[in-house]
Amino acid sequence: MTATAERMRVMRERRRGRGLRELRLVVPDARLASVRKRVAAQVGRLDRRHEDDALSWIEAVSEFEAPASSGQ
Repeated sequence: MTATAERMRVMRERRRGRGLRELRLVVPDARLASVRKRVAAQVGRLDRRHEDDALSWIEAVSEFEAPASSGQ
């Protein structure tokens, strides 16, 4: 095993020991014009009413007030 591969193995084991797990994501490259064009086309096909409903729901479930503390 190369030195680099060994260092990575040790690092992964150390993280696993701390309860962490490596996660790799592959996402579209927004720097490419072809990707931006595809995203724009998909956004253009969205139904505004459904999007408004979804945004309203997200706002409703993400906003909350902390319980009032007693004695203050």
